[in-house]
Amino acid sequence: MTMIGYARVSTEDQTIHVQTDALRAAGCDEVFEERASGGSRTRAQLARALARVGRGDTLMVVRIDRLARSLSHLLAVIESLRARGAHFRSLGNPIDTSSPQGLFTLQVLGAAAEFERELIRERTRAGLAAARARGRIGGNPGLRARDPAALRRVAAARRDATLAGLIADAENWLPTVRRLRPDHPWGDVVQVLNSGLDPGRARWSEARLIRAVRRFVAEGLADAALLIPAPRRRPPDRLVAIAAGIARANPTLSLRAIAAQLEAMRERTPRGSLRWASSSVAHLLARAAKAGMLDHVKT
Repeated sequence: MTMIGYARVSTEDQTIHVQTDALRAAGCDEVFEERASGGSRTRAQLARALARVGRGDTLMVVRIDRLARSLSHLLAVIESLRARGAHFRSLGNPIDTSSPQGLFTLQVLGAAAEFERELIRERTRAGLAAARARGRIGGNPGLRARDPAALRRVAAARRDATLAGLIADAENWLPTVRRLRPDHPWGDVVQVLNSGLDPGRARWSEARLIRAVRRFVAEGLADAALLIPAPRRRPPDRLVAIAAGIARANPTLSLRAIAAQLEAMRERTPRGSLRWASSSVAHLLARAAKAGMLDHVKT
């Protein structure tokens, strides 16, 4: 189990050493330091800290306000950690999700956050109604006027929100990318990712996956080697040799069992499919026998 620390101050004038010293004294092996507003949910060093935390690890802060300025953000981070088997601990607050007491505190905070969200919704509805009664039009004046600065701010906010979503879901897609790239083409990786998605989840496309990986590489969250082009597809004769090798290694295997091994190896059929039929395997073995690679052909 690894303890990852996160320390934050709002301005360059503030000292961060008090936080980092306390985190290291508490046993943190690595501490991410950030100088940014706590109101922003998309902070570069926070993103790196969250990406670094794995199953069984603990993200630690000196106080919860160093991580988040709202209950909703705090709970979102904690829930994302718990979903991947990680924990959260605040040295200055009674929150340690690895203990029953800490989980109870989290439940209390969750109820308070829901109350806070309902109050915000009521105030927003009341404010909009009052504005309409006075004849005011809602929305961002800068966007209505197509102000370049306002458009840039909105675009930056969208990019930050996209990165935050990718980081929150990284456990479900990044390990597969790291395992398959760059040895396999993007199309293979997309098929593997989509095969494990629950119904109703947005499907990956090659373009979307490449954009996600490029963004992670740019943010220092993934190795640039993932973007190296995959090797050219090998000639079909290689499939004959592979099928023959499987059959020679275990002559008792059925055609379906050999097909299952080819699928597990992520080998494509001559037509480019990842699903192998017994007839396709039989065709490969027939060619292997003709070439003298086998003593017999399975039927």
